[in-house]
Amino acid sequence: MRFLLFLILITLSGIACTSKPKEQAAVPFKDLLENYYREWLGFYPMQATQQGVAGYNDQLPIDVSEVFREKLRAFYTRTKAALAQYDPAAMTPNDRISYDILQWECDISLAGLQFPDNYLSVNQFWSLPLTFGQYGSGSGPQPFKTVQDYDNWLKRVAVFPVWCDSALTYMRKGIGQGYVLPKVLIERIIPQFKELVTDDPTKSLYYGPIHNLPDDFPAAEKTRLTEAYSKAIREQLVPAFQKMADFFEKEYLPNGRATSGISAIPGGRERYDYLIRYWTTTDLSADEIFDLGEREVARIRGEMEKVKTEVGFKGDLRAFFDQVRSDKKFTPFKTPEQVVGWYAGLETTMRPQLNKMFDLVPKSRFEVRRTEAFREASASAEYVQGTPDGSRPGIFYVPVPDATKHNVVGGEALFLHEAIPGHHYQISLQQEDTLLPVFRRFLWYGAYGEGWALYTESLGKELGLYTDPYQYFGMLTSEMHRAIRLVVDVGLHTKGWTREQAIEYSKANEAEPEESIVAEIERYMAIPGQALSYKIGQLKILELRQKAERELGPKFNIRAFHNQVLEAGCLPVKVLEEKVNRWVVGSK
Repeated sequence: MRFLLFLILITLSGIACTSKPKEQAAVPFKDLLENYYREWLGFYPMQATQQGVAGYNDQLPIDVSEVFREKLRAFYTRTKAALAQYDPAAMTPNDRISYDILQWECDISLAGLQFPDNYLSVNQFWSLPLTFGQYGSGSGPQPFKTVQDYDNWLKRVAVFPVWCDSALTYMRKGIGQGYVLPKVLIERIIPQFKELVTDDPTKSLYYGPIHNLPDDFPAAEKTRLTEAYSKAIREQLVPAFQKMADFFEKEYLPNGRATSGISAIPGGRERYDYLIRYWTTTDLSADEIFDLGEREVARIRGEMEKVKTEVGFKGDLRAFFDQVRSDKKFTPFKTPEQVVGWYAGLETTMRPQLNKMFDLVPKSRFEVRRTEAFREASASAEYVQGTPDGSRPGIFYVPVPDATKHNVVGGEALFLHEAIPGHHYQISLQQEDTLLPVFRRFLWYGAYGEGWALYTESLGKELGLYTDPYQYFGMLTSEMHRAIRLVVDVGLHTKGWTREQAIEYSKANEAEPEESIVAEIERYMAIPGQALSYKIGQLKILELRQKAERELGPKFNIRAFHNQVLEAGCLPVKVLEEKVNRWVVGSK
């Protein structure tokens, strides 16, 4: 997802102790899980909206403040203490998984709260101002079906300038302590805010809900809401965006750093070690990941050479990359609608094969949409999940800043990853499974979720895709893209690599256009460690499948294997491995 996501789902945790013996647990375990989830939603009401939970759509916490962070720390500490009252050895298998997950959530969150992330509360890839635009456009997660829905959004808008002021307060503290973004990332942020400054409220992204007022609203309410939204845009949102643009351009940019990696800020190396654990759910070291990445890059290059030979290309691999990037036959589109339609058609192509591979199929609807213009220039393709009740579909967002330059090579792999059977299948099945405790229905672990999506790219031939060797090459370049991340992410954040060095390494090993490579490298600079999760998770799922095929022989069933991976929702890597291994033993 979205990232999602991109918009992407936060997972956190903590440390504590208790004097109560385990047999004196105050509430049934299922009630603890339910209470945990409800309290968690109070901290993350935007996530409640994303999940379709009523009652939170008017709330916007000042989550960059120290007051908020202290309350969050206390919440996870209490949860950790409550968990200590239960005996995991006496639990059912499903409860034991829930116990292990909640322990992880608690442990990883307090570890993260040791770092002043609120000093870096805005970047060009993930931050509330970007998410706020998706919600307020009228086409995102925020509901705009009733008059109350419209009034709920106005309440969030009223808090947004306060959030911005708080973010500036803590980013100024960051300046004083050397906890700042690289200059090049700041340069990407400035136009994002400037684009939202307008003298005409009707031209604002945030006027979208008024353009789409339901016909059945009373005329008086339509007039009131139109005036209220125009005033909110003019007096609250636009001044906030202008203030943010001025801050980043005049105050923050001169203090930005020339270095690329997080190790250049105070405590940066320790922060990166934590982020490895957070994103991969493993104890791998930075050096182990770097070495793994180099091995994978070498392996995939060998597979790419085979495709190059198959299609009769005579030059070296880098020249083949250039040909794939520049040959007009790979950019056949004239309009964004053609791009969106091409992706939507892939589901029809592979539908006959899906039931041979999966017997768990989500009920949720699915759509392909163009990424919104305000964030399209710096956005990647992403999946944004729908609601469990199906009232909002899952959406595969495709950025199309220029349809005539949209390269089709790799499009099939991208659809498998972001849509079906990648993120849409996995996330929708998880959300729809009422047998899971509600907090697990909305969990997200990068190594599992992105690992699954990358794994599904390898299923293309089994699903009737990759009949064109160039599309198979596109899958390889997609996998190469994730292998490169293991090298460049660690290189940037622990080995002193520059942005330019990382860009050149990528250009030498993949067929992505240079502007995409630059945007990706800057993404890794903005959100260290996140890019590691894809390949780490994919390799673990592939390893588990190969082990099951080897040990079960003719008893191996691909649908049963996929059930084992998908049926319990997002899991830390170790928990997933233990679950699949139990299934293999039982299947013998």
